[in-house]
Amino acid sequence: MTSGIDPKLINDCVHCGFCLPTCPTYVLWGEEMDSPRGRIHLMKQHVEGTPVTPEMAGHFDACLGCMACVTACPSGVQYDQLIEQTRAEVERVHVRDPRERAVREIVFSLFPYPRRLRLLRPGMWLAERMAPFLERVHPSLGAMAGLAPRAGRRQRLPRLVRARGPRRAVVGMLTGCVQGEFFPQVNAATARVLALEGCDVVIPPGQGCCGALSVHSGREEQARRLARRTVRTFTRAGVDTVVVNAAGCGSSMKEYGRLLGSEPGFRVLDLSEYLAELGPVADRHPLPVTVAYHDACHLAHAQGIRAQPRELLKAIPGLDLREVPESAICCGSAGTYNIFQPAAARDLGDRKARSVASTGAELLVSANPGCTMQIAAAMRRGGAEIRVAHTAEVLDASLRGVSL
Repeated sequence: MTSGIDPKLINDCVHCGFCLPTCPTYVLWGEEMDSPRGRIHLMKQHVEGTPVTPEMAGHFDACLGCMACVTACPSGVQYDQLIEQTRAEVERVHVRDPRERAVREIVFSLFPYPRRLRLLRPGMWLAERMAPFLERVHPSLGAMAGLAPRAGRRQRLPRLVRARGPRRAVVGMLTGCVQGEFFPQVNAATARVLALEGCDVVIPPGQGCCGALSVHSGREEQARRLARRTVRTFTRAGVDTVVVNAAGCGSSMKEYGRLLGSEPGFRVLDLSEYLAELGPVADRHPLPVTVAYHDACHLAHAQGIRAQPRELLKAIPGLDLREVPESAICCGSAGTYNIFQPAAARDLGDRKARSVASTGAELLVSANPGCTMQIAAAMRRGGAEIRVAHTAEVLDASLRGVSL
């Protein structure tokens, strides 16, 4: 069978090693095969005829897909495409252990479907207590329970949120799966911020997963099915711009052209990217708070968005923005990584929690729900709980003149 990995992309790598200090797994273990260039060497072996062994699949599975190597690479190696192609190849040809297959089926039959996630909400308060028991059943189940957020009150959003003041634009808004069910307050804040900045916000009902979790794990057919439904949803809504407040979702939606073979017909922009492009009109009220801003990998590395969220936060009077050391190193969330690779994710989460704690900030701000859950759980483990918020929530509080 012909490999689905593009050999031309493999040959772009000159094995210079600039990626090594940016790769979270290489930083943890110092193993060549758990670095980007090491994994590319394994990809080359497979393209040249070596079967995917369990050991080889393990090295690919251990990659977070954080794309820090893409930022660091001086040769322009498209590792993002390579790892997606490789993971799809692994799913096609590699037979996983039955327990691992079962856990993966649970995750991908649950997380991309908001209605199914909704069934978990009533029992979320029990999740942390159940984590030790579930970990004995399977480490991934224990990880899921330990990461569970303290879900806020469910909020129903209208199909249309009208602009406050003169209308400047009309945009669609993705509500997402994990964001919509576990962090509904973030979506509500996003809609209010856009409205206060003069946007009519179209929120099509019946939205589901954009396909990000599936495409990052090599489940191409599921990813395409979910992506096509998302495209249909916003095409029918008649919007030419879709604003996304989850970094992983935005990153994947910007690559719909590659996944589906044609562009979707609308622009996809991260919330901070869109607000920076639009420019402010609403008054900012003071927020006397010290903030540590965490760069979500799929915002900073995959989308190249670093300055915009910082500029939005710095524009709030009274807000003290503090940088997190080792900001380019992944927190260990990486979509489903902290479920399927709980030990490595825990080490990275603890490392990130120590970096956040060193800032002395009272509020951690991120732009991705997975990062929020991962770092909050690590802070709890370290006995240094910190309040967490999305960039949208901080802006919302400032624009409305309310406390966080």
